[in-house]
Amino acid sequence: MATHPSTPHPTGAETTPEPSTPKPATSKPSTLHSTRAHSFNTAAAQYAANRPSYPPALFDAIETLADHPLPGSRVADIGAGTGIATALLHARGANVIAVEPGDGMATQFRSTLPGIPIIRGTGDDLPLADASVDLVTYAQAWHWTDPTRSVPEALRVLRPGGALALWWNTEALDVPWIAEAAARTERHFGIDVSAEKRNVNATDPTGRLDFTRRTVRWSRRVPVDTHLANIGSHSVFLVDDEEHTADFLAAEREHLLKAFPDGIVEEVYEVVLLLAKTPA
Repeated sequence: MATHPSTPHPTGAETTPEPSTPKPATSKPSTLHSTRAHSFNTAAAQYAANRPSYPPALFDAIETLADHPLPGSRVADIGAGTGIATALLHARGANVIAVEPGDGMATQFRSTLPGIPIIRGTGDDLPLADASVDLVTYAQAWHWTDPTRSVPEALRVLRPGGALALWWNTEALDVPWIAEAAARTERHFGIDVSAEKRNVNATDPTGRLDFTRRTVRWSRRVPVDTHLANIGSHSVFLVDDEEHTADFLAAEREHLLKAFPDGIVEEVYEVVLLLAKTPA
């Protein structure tokens, strides 16, 4: 998570803004946006334990679109958080370095993945050398950057023929119980849940990148408590009034147990991948 967030989404990807005129590089995030961007540091252990992972097919798609195998590749995972994506990239054989600005998230990362290097920094000011990596990745994190800064930074650190890959787990709103839960979230928090999938996008103010989009559908089965802890680790919950959030989660538990009497929730996701290659 870097330093220029947009409106957060409570369940799935944090929402990204509709394409618009990029802010100048000197623009500052609002206090609320900054609070949301850094809220994850207070819930790093909850985040690490309960957030969904990513399916193998996502990394197959990355290799195909990048036209480059992950084994042996030099990868910078930006906004690495607790290392969910970093660990998967490492397991695929990539030589990964993580970049993360948050104290809490970085501490959790180091305790979980002590063998993978992590350095402090943001996507808007990458602490990496020019032309030093084959792939720059952002898992659930691009929307926290200012593209007028993060795009040039990605282009600077990528080698010729390298690639920038951005992805988000988004909820499958065509699944009835998920659509119903989204409607309850909208009513309770006054937000537009469906904007999540409409707004998962990337703008390139340099005009040098052409993003290709792929979607990978997958699911996981988790206990109700894990599902509630997952959605509770999103920024809109973390910055909201504790009693207001607790009321929602208590009511949500009742709804979920009616839908899933055995206490096991099937979360269904569509991972949206955007990947652009740099000129060789």
